[in-house]
This record gives sequence, structure tokens and C-alpha cells, in this order.
Amino acid sequence: MLLTQLLSNRHSATAATAGDDKLRSLDSSSPSSSSTPHCTMGSNLPYAADAESPLKPAELQVLRSQYEKEGDYVGIQTKFNYAWGLIKSNARPDQQEGVRLLSEIFRAAPERRRECLYYLALGNYKLGNYGEARRYNDLLREKEPGNLQAASLGQLIDEKVSKEGLVGIAIVGGLALAAGVVGGLVMRGAKRR
Repeated sequence: MLLTQLLSNRHSATAATAGDDKLRSLDSSSPSSSSTPHCTMGSNLPYAADAESPLKPAELQVLRSQYEKEGDYVGIQTKFNYAWGLIKSNARPDQQEGVRLLSEIFRAAPERRRECLYYLALGNYKLGNYGEARRYNDLLREKEPGNLQAASLGQLIDEKVSKEGLVGIAIVGGLALAAGVVGGLVMRGAKRR
């Protein structure tokens, strides 16, 4: 309910994105609900672009306060909501903490693994850990081949890997050229002696 309220407040303050609307289902618990709600994969996940718009500091603080308030008895949904907010952050330490929390949920709550896969992929993507991002995203796509969000994230990962691969090739090529020039100058200097 906390995330729903947070997103409702955010929605009324600014125009909501499609991802924000989809995230409303992340915390659909009601006082009468006795079990932790589960987000269903597929249409309820935001596209990767939504993760690029961080929560306002006050919004993230609401999630952090709830997480800290629950202390040693923090609920899975509270931890998940906080991890989601951290992954949306532009601060690398927040993103790392979000991935760490999601990894804990992934290991401790087998029934929540499918939910965590996308956000682990997304968090690792934002951190530049493209191999890990691809691994989690591929696991999700194996379970849900029609998941459009995972397909979209997969394309983003592939584009980054290709781009960084080309940059890497250019760097290696530049280093090889520089080494050749230095080697040529050294050889030329040795012949003069």
C-alpha cells in the first residue's frame, strides 16, 4: 500500500508515465490481505526507460523509512519496493544497494524470483554490468518468451555491449598504433647509434 500511495501522490503531482501506472500493482495489499502481494510479470513491469527517471528524494525517503522502520523483520514487499526505488536512483551506491537487496530476495524467497529477474537485469544494466544484466534477462525471457519489457531491455543491453565493444576495439587499435609508432621511433633511434 505504501508504494501505491507514493505513486498516487507522484501521479497527482506530475503526469504519470505508463511505467508508473504499471507499478501501482507492485503493492496492492489491503488491510484484509494476509499474504504479501505479488506483482505478475509481463504487462506490469515498466520499460527500462522508466528506470531512468529517479524518484524524488522525498519519495525515496518514504520507502527508506518504511524499510528501516521494519528493521530485522522487514517484509519482502517492503524490501522489494525499496530496492526498486534504489535502482531508479541516479546514484551508483543506491543502485548497488538495490541490486544487493534484490539478490537477497531472489535467494531467500523462491516464490518471488520471477519478479526479481527483471529488476536485477535492469539494475545491473544501469550499473554497466552487462553480462549479469543479460544473464538475468535471459532467465526471465526463458520463463516468459512474450515479455515485451524483457525483450526491450535485451535490445538495450545488446546495443550497449555492441557500442562498448566498438569503443574497446577503437581503444585497442589506438594503443596498437601508438605502440607501433613508439617501437618505430625506438628502432630508428637504435639505428642511429
